[in-house]
Amino acid sequence: MAILLLSAVGCSDSDEPAAPAVPTPSARAVTFCKALHKELPTKVDGLDQRETEPASEFTAVWGKPAVQLRCGVPRPDVLTPGSEHYNPLADSVDVNGVGWLLEKQPDGYRFTTTLRKAYVEVTVPSKYAPEINPLTDLADAVKKTIPAGI
Repeated sequence: MAILLLSAVGCSDSDEPAAPAVPTPSARAVTFCKALHKELPTKVDGLDQRETEPASEFTAVWGKPAVQLRCGVPRPDVLTPGSEHYNPLADSVDVNGVGWLLEKQPDGYRFTTTLRKAYVEVTVPSKYAPEINPLTDLADAVKKTIPAGI
């Protein structure tokens, strides 16, 4: 019985890697996303970077609950002319020279880059309010590796 208890204690979920869904970037976006992955900071908003499962050059996480980054995601419907959810007046913000679409989620915000050659999505739990803060630590890496344009 003590062995089982020790085994359960050793399997704390805080030790498990985070599991963001791995996107399937376009061929053009792959190069930008791989470059971004190499430039990502080890800390975002004071949170340490953690391992992801599966490991991928298209995802990264910091903290617990995790601030999640996914590179190479599809263009959001709200930014896609002709889609059911298209909204040319959707809320957006510029953080240190990078434009982001803001989308309120049940427990925080999802931010997606705009006017870049690859779409980067960052999901920030409400625990880290104001949720926009992690974007300040990610802006330089995005500007350096993902050119402006569409």
